[in-house]
Amino acid sequence: MSPTRPPKQKAPALTCDCHFHIFGPYDKYPLSARRTYDPPPALVPDYLVMADLLGIQRMVVVQASVSGTDNAVTLDAVRQFGQHRARAVAVIDDRFTDAALKQMHEGGVRGVRFNLSSGNGTPIEQLETIAHRLAPLGWHIQVYTEGETLAEMAPALAKLPVEIVIDHCGGVKAGLGREHPQFRALLGLLDTGRAWIKVCSYRVSSTGQPWADPAPNVRAFVAGYPERCVWGTDWPHPQMNPSPEAGLLLDQFFEWVPDAATRQRILVDNPAKLYGF
Repeated sequence: MSPTRPPKQKAPALTCDCHFHIFGPYDKYPLSARRTYDPPPALVPDYLVMADLLGIQRMVVVQASVSGTDNAVTLDAVRQFGQHRARAVAVIDDRFTDAALKQMHEGGVRGVRFNLSSGNGTPIEQLETIAHRLAPLGWHIQVYTEGETLAEMAPALAKLPVEIVIDHCGGVKAGLGREHPQFRALLGLLDTGRAWIKVCSYRVSSTGQPWADPAPNVRAFVAGYPERCVWGTDWPHPQMNPSPEAGLLLDQFFEWVPDAATRQRILVDNPAKLYGF
């Protein structure tokens, strides 16, 4: 787990971290046997140290692939944080009953993640069926994949009866440029008015540390779709070596989004709408 230094400027009041994970404790919440990596524990108290340092007051726990469809660790984290400030994005499949989904809704779940990058999640063949089951709950579908796959999926995603939330700047590598077909397909999906973009950007860097090259992509999202952007730390930055500091990531966001009103929209107002705070 990476240490975090303070940002140059704290986040505004009621800022929401829309993307992070909790791992463990493993004696209570063991990892899935089908996982593709082994993260060290990242516990609720550890997260709160980082969040307090940055000024984060609301949070969205995202179920990670290493826990499969057993959402107990994620739901327990929401309980610890409290639903006055926390929500969750779960991982399910077609074995989940409507009663189970309702119970998860009462536990703070507001979306379902399809993780095509790390695996050990929901079969993509269930995308349309699950989307129709989520619609009455008002949940969204969150998609984590590479830019090429997202471009192929975009037409199908646009037809789903739920909102779409796109992880990690759509997985389009910064080095491809903004005229690349992958980036254009991503903008086309945002043009539908039914998709949101998480401007957690370092995973799409083509140059690596300090992960500054996604700046033009993030600025394009913010300029074109300020009402559809949300931000997250991606703490504890699984599978990243070296691992970024959350304080640096907030500093980058402030540098790339210099307008205070737009920051307020992305950090506070948009998440309140998307996750129901």
